[in-house]
Amino acid sequence: MFHLFDDTDMNAGRLRVNIDRWNPDPRIIARAARVLRGGGLAAFPTETVYGLGANGLSPDAVNKIFRAKGRPTDNPLILHLAAPEQAELLAGVDGRAADTMKAFWPGPLTLVLPARAHVPKEVTAGLSTVALRMPDHPVALALIEAARCPIAAPSANRSGRPSPTDAEAVEADLGDRIDILLDAGSVDVGLESTVIDLTGRKILLLRPGGTPAERLEEFFGEPLETPGDDAKRRSPGTRYRHYAPALPVYVWTPGEGEKMPRSIDPSTSGFMGMTPPSENFARTILFDSEKSYARGMFAGFRHFEAEGLLHIVVEWPRSQGIGLALQDRIRRASAC
Repeated sequence: MFHLFDDTDMNAGRLRVNIDRWNPDPRIIARAARVLRGGGLAAFPTETVYGLGANGLSPDAVNKIFRAKGRPTDNPLILHLAAPEQAELLAGVDGRAADTMKAFWPGPLTLVLPARAHVPKEVTAGLSTVALRMPDHPVALALIEAARCPIAAPSANRSGRPSPTDAEAVEADLGDRIDILLDAGSVDVGLESTVIDLTGRKILLLRPGGTPAERLEEFFGEPLETPGDDAKRRSPGTRYRHYAPALPVYVWTPGEGEKMPRSIDPSTSGFMGMTPPSENFARTILFDSEKSYARGMFAGFRHFEAEGLLHIVVEWPRSQGIGLALQDRIRRASAC
């Protein structure tokens, strides 16, 4: 397991390190960067969720991500960068892509672009495209700069589990499978980045996420298109059951008769959403906005697991803003 960091631990093995989000200790960042350059795995915070990072130019290091997570190898990874200029070293960047980076990076937006030949197939899942983003988190940016390589990083959880929004969730899922965990507290967004495909004339929304689709459509001056199954393969988090807790998840839509799903006993179930339920659930988590709902849903899943409940009921959000990303995650996690 991990142990907390102190000055005597600089050359130790597995660490869970407390790090100041706004003023990351250069010694701690250097330690994690050495892990990455040495082919190891480092878990670190981004504004969306915690990531499980490896040197994105090392096939052997990237393969450790798949083994640690139990992740299918045909599921591509996102390469995380410290500056937009680094994208041209990894992908074909035209004017539209460069303008998009300037407008939305750093931030929760991933761009799928034509991959350069030297990008490992382990990152691209053998496709001709690569997914790139620049996270909006001081610890993540400092780590990428110190590592001097793009960091391949999916969410730092077992494949299929709810994504981790704090270090405790990372440790619970991955334990001693990673070499260092940078603990900067809870994340801001709570859902993964939006993924768009810029390889063709039409702009494809491969995965809704932290950047609302409406903002992107306003920027591009045109609607985002729905991708076919072949295009969806270019994005992580679109082809397998994801984000699911150990408990069955059921969906409740306010206004539809105000009835909860059949066969659900509220006395042994948890409820999450923004509208107070009429039933008396064993545990209820209410959010004051969809933004808060997005930030807290994955943590709520894990909380209900720990409470030993039998079912989870979640409120279906609106199809706009961050609600579209919430719908996507709920759909992939739910039992119905």
